[in-house]
Amino acid sequence: MNTTGDQADQLGLEQASAKLEALEAMIARAVIGQDQVIRESVVALVAAGHVLLEGLPGVGKTLLVRAMAAALGGRFSRVQFTPDLMPSDVTGHAMFDLKSEEFRIRRGPIFCNLLLGDEINRAPAKTQAAMLEAMQEQQVTIEGRALPLTPPFLVFATQNPIEQEGTYPLPQAQLDRFLLKVFIDYPEESEEIAMVRQATQGRVGDQLDTSRVEQVLSTHELRGIQRLAADLEMDDSILDYAVRLVRAARDWQGIETGPGPRATVALVRAARGHALASGNGFVTPDDVKAMAASVLRHRLKLTADLEIEGYQPDDVLRDLLSAVPAPRA
Repeated sequence: MNTTGDQADQLGLEQASAKLEALEAMIARAVIGQDQVIRESVVALVAAGHVLLEGLPGVGKTLLVRAMAAALGGRFSRVQFTPDLMPSDVTGHAMFDLKSEEFRIRRGPIFCNLLLGDEINRAPAKTQAAMLEAMQEQQVTIEGRALPLTPPFLVFATQNPIEQEGTYPLPQAQLDRFLLKVFIDYPEESEEIAMVRQATQGRVGDQLDTSRVEQVLSTHELRGIQRLAADLEMDDSILDYAVRLVRAARDWQGIETGPGPRATVALVRAARGHALASGNGFVTPDDVKAMAASVLRHRLKLTADLEIEGYQPDDVLRDLLSAVPAPRA
């Protein structure tokens, strides 16, 4: 698919929504029974934000990102994070060229459009710092030289919520750079039957299969859609609602540390992305509500009492969403 940037800029709301609908449908060919996860991942693409994917082994985290990359096109890279992973293993390094007798930069896997970071919480602090620079500044530094990353650049990082041996907790500053934290749970029984049938019928081994996924969107078109979403109409009352939600979380009973202003910005961006993915030309309170949990759950810390009692951030956020009045659409 060869689409120019000028053509991408000319995409209208209906065309953009149709493209995103086709993208979701194409990803669903490979990832069965995770419609909400697919929608939230597509919203992150539209909002140009990074995603932290959390779920138990075998629920389709890696398959989701591979399918998205196949449907999107562009350059895709995968890094398996380990405790001995060095920053240069991700960013690249300077090497001496014997022929030219000069140093040249060997670029690492981070120079891509879509980076899949498997088990990102296994990487040590220096590697996390390099990732933080790339995620926030859209650049990496090699031998004192800042090298920009080609947009769109998005990180989809996975982590296992139960296996903590050999892991490093992600610093809050880095967590805050993820637009969304998306949970992937077990599929329903009927969906699991369909998934197992698809994965085993006529197939040898357990290689992730994205052969049925076709490219339906280019990186040029995605950038045009991102600009379209950024300009999507949003009434002041909806903006005020997003601000009130985040501010309420800072003083909510049971929340020890609340989300900062970056969370408010993320919620507005995600709401715009959700509205466009839903085929709407303007943002509604339902768009804000739909994205609130995935935007806020990793940006707050519950009190020790609630954690001991087994509460999760989503439990508290449900109460908060019910209590903070939404404007009438």
